[in-house]
Amino acid sequence: MKELPKAFDPKLIEKKWASFWERGGYFRANPHSDKKPYSIVIPPPNVTGVLHMGHALVDTLQDILIRWKRMLGFEVLWVPGTDHAGIATQTVVERKLYKKTGKRRKDFDREEFLSYVWDWKEECEEQIIGQIKKLGCSCDWSRLRFTMDEGCNRAVRTVFKKMFDEGLIYRGDYLVNWDPVTQTALSDDEVEHEEQDSFLWHIRYPIVGGGHVVVATTRPETMLGDTAVAVHPKDERYARFIGKTIELPLTGRTIPIIGDAFVDPSFGSGVVKITPAHDFNDFEVARRNDLPMINIMTPDGKVLISGYAGMTMEEARKAVLRDLGEQVLKKEPHKLRVGVSYRSKAIIQPYLSKQWFIHMGPFKAKLISAVKQGRVRLIPPHWEQTYFHWIENLRDWCISRQLWWGHRIPIWHKGEEMICYDGEGSPPGIDASWTQDPDVLDTWFSSALWPFSTMGFPEKTDELKKFYPTSVLVTGHDILFFWVARMIMMGEYVMHEVPFHETFLHGLIYGKSYWRESAHGIAYVGPEEKRKYDLGEPCPKDVESKWEKMSKTKGNVIDPLELIDTYGTDAMRLALCSSVTHARQIDLDLRRFEEYKNFANKVWNGARFVLMNLEGFQFDEGLESKLLTLEDKWILSLLTRTTEEINQCLQEYTFDRAATRAYEFYWNDFCANYVELTKPFLFGKAGTPAIRANKQKLLVILLCNAIRLMHPISPFITEEIFAELKELIGHTNVKKADAYTQETLEALRSPACIVAPYPRPIGTVQEKVEELFAQVNDIVRQVRNIRAEMQLAPSEKTELYVVGHPKDWKMIQENEMIVTSLTQTTQVTYSESEPTSFGASAHVHSLKLMIPIPESLKVREKVRLEKEREKLEKGLEGTKMKLSNEEFRSKAPAHVVEKLQEALKTAEKQLADIQEKLAQL
Repeated sequence: MKELPKAFDPKLIEKKWASFWERGGYFRANPHSDKKPYSIVIPPPNVTGVLHMGHALVDTLQDILIRWKRMLGFEVLWVPGTDHAGIATQTVVERKLYKKTGKRRKDFDREEFLSYVWDWKEECEEQIIGQIKKLGCSCDWSRLRFTMDEGCNRAVRTVFKKMFDEGLIYRGDYLVNWDPVTQTALSDDEVEHEEQDSFLWHIRYPIVGGGHVVVATTRPETMLGDTAVAVHPKDERYARFIGKTIELPLTGRTIPIIGDAFVDPSFGSGVVKITPAHDFNDFEVARRNDLPMINIMTPDGKVLISGYAGMTMEEARKAVLRDLGEQVLKKEPHKLRVGVSYRSKAIIQPYLSKQWFIHMGPFKAKLISAVKQGRVRLIPPHWEQTYFHWIENLRDWCISRQLWWGHRIPIWHKGEEMICYDGEGSPPGIDASWTQDPDVLDTWFSSALWPFSTMGFPEKTDELKKFYPTSVLVTGHDILFFWVARMIMMGEYVMHEVPFHETFLHGLIYGKSYWRESAHGIAYVGPEEKRKYDLGEPCPKDVESKWEKMSKTKGNVIDPLELIDTYGTDAMRLALCSSVTHARQIDLDLRRFEEYKNFANKVWNGARFVLMNLEGFQFDEGLESKLLTLEDKWILSLLTRTTEEINQCLQEYTFDRAATRAYEFYWNDFCANYVELTKPFLFGKAGTPAIRANKQKLLVILLCNAIRLMHPISPFITEEIFAELKELIGHTNVKKADAYTQETLEALRSPACIVAPYPRPIGTVQEKVEELFAQVNDIVRQVRNIRAEMQLAPSEKTELYVVGHPKDWKMIQENEMIVTSLTQTTQVTYSESEPTSFGASAHVHSLKLMIPIPESLKVREKVRLEKEREKLEKGLEGTKMKLSNEEFRSKAPAHVVEKLQEALKTAEKQLADIQEKLAQL
């Protein structure tokens, strides 16, 4: 007889099994294996700090799939790695260096600064990998990659040169999204948009030779760079002005009035200023009409035009409006959609600069057909509409960034000459007059190559042959275009195959924020107060709450490492898995972690019970089918059903249902019902020794199957229990084995649960057995309801009377053991007439279930009833006095008297009922 420790301590087993798995090489993939491949590349976390809940979620989901497929017999490869995260990492290191040395980036030479970034990367990556391992992730750590390692850099140079040589990459003066804080261009998808309150100013622009037009603008400061004024060519109000010249205020320049269909006659005055270097629409108008482009801004967002030089754009706006004076005719409130940098949160400025771009036009058709034709399946499918909308509105991809940290663009310049070189170092044969382009590539360029660069591209490796395309990508829906679409684009362009066949896009994690409002504004509650509300304590009236994106400011950030420390890794993984629906938002409720911590304890205690009650047990023969009772057949049917359902859930990425079904089977079906039903056979005199042995075998089979079903989600506790079962039973040889016994013993011969076969349905679902058990369980439920109504303690034993016609007793009589085992019933009495003294009753079909009041309850019940009688008698006395008062009856409204008479009758009936119950007691 084996006895597990009484309490489950996750900290004792997590390090032990993490080390065991890694030492044993269980995570390593073999590209020469003849097993069917299953591969995933990890969405690489940025080397900017520690992991957050988003990482914990996405890595847990991937590990669930990897462990499941490994147990199903696939050759699995999960490639781990980290991302250099250009702007984000450079910004972090710049701040750190400034705080430490007082120096800014440009106070260092490039190589010196980059040495500091590499040091940061090493430190940060080590921390991140340690955290991913703490989550239980079974990555092949021998294949750890970094988006700027030597292999990835070679892949980047190779693909860049291929695209350059094929005319897909070009350099030109182009209007870009400019971040004046980080001083670099951003692609469209790196810009977030928010609505802000602003104004629409109406400004008088004088026409040379007399007259004027009124221009409506939201950005008066950019008039310093105007090169035209435009009207719609069919606008009758202004058509006669086309071809005339404007004397541009404050500048001393003259600009033309042009006609362009871009102008909306209903917006403002119907006349707009054209500032090609600082507005995307104006840029296109200028290209159509061959207008000059005047840049008025420095890279750090300051104005460079004389008279306003050195001002910020906001300062320049005020100054321009002041200097225009009476030429500003009016201003009216206007909502603006403002672009904001997703990294620095600076307001984006359209800015004319030389940048490198990829022509996206040639890729649109394939990007659309990849999803429409099913080469890539987006899950959930409602994301297809968003995907198609983005692809259909593609602009050329700006791939250059004015940074030092990143893949440096492999172009060398000498005057107007250019060389693209994909080798290491400088191109052969050039002299010192050639210089490498100072810009680096957008981080997403190297990330787009991740599925094949991590497997050895540009070499034709065994890994690429075996594991590319990968099986699935799991990621948040917020980077569908940032990353997913670009990987599809690069996969088909470079490898002529999509990089993955399925993409599961999970929702984004939201935390609960709590705050108080006052005259001073909003004040978010502290962590201790927040935790009380998170765990279910009602908020006071002055505290408001809302599910919001996690933010340190709002105090709703949850640290995955703190959760692991508090609840254990298995509980955290179970809670995360159970939270993942196909919705766009995941509200991360802290109570769920409490719930699954309790579940982990239940798993432990259930296993402990089984292992402690195998005395005299031998697997010398398999299950005896003729000895199976109703509850045995029922639990085997549920095992088959649960096995089918969990496999199906994982196949369909319905992670929440997989976790919930595992929970329900283990807690409700196995522990709460089946284990309780075995106790009379294990401890009492029920059944025969052969039935007892049969139930012991079945307990082992059920436990072995249950922990393997749960292993992908909760690997540590299940590996520990598997090891205990293996030690006890793993070397048993059975002479005559049924399918359940044979499968269980084969599983326990595996070296560890991580590589044991994942359960597959053995028997069939027995609908009639489940229906019959449900009927018996309905009796159990009704008996429990009666006990609850009588307020009986869970441990208090009672009798049960079944009242009805003898022909209706059969179902209960045949399954009396189930009813008595699950309801603390000592004896069942069958009767055609009701007993004289009972506490409460319930009807089930044609039968009446009744529980007599136990002696212990009679005393308590008598005290309660006497108090109730005393209260009623006092009330009756007062009512009778009122009704016997003639003066009251003559003055009171009729409906008041009538109401009192009804209350008197009700109270008299209640009193009579109490008297009768007291008499029975």
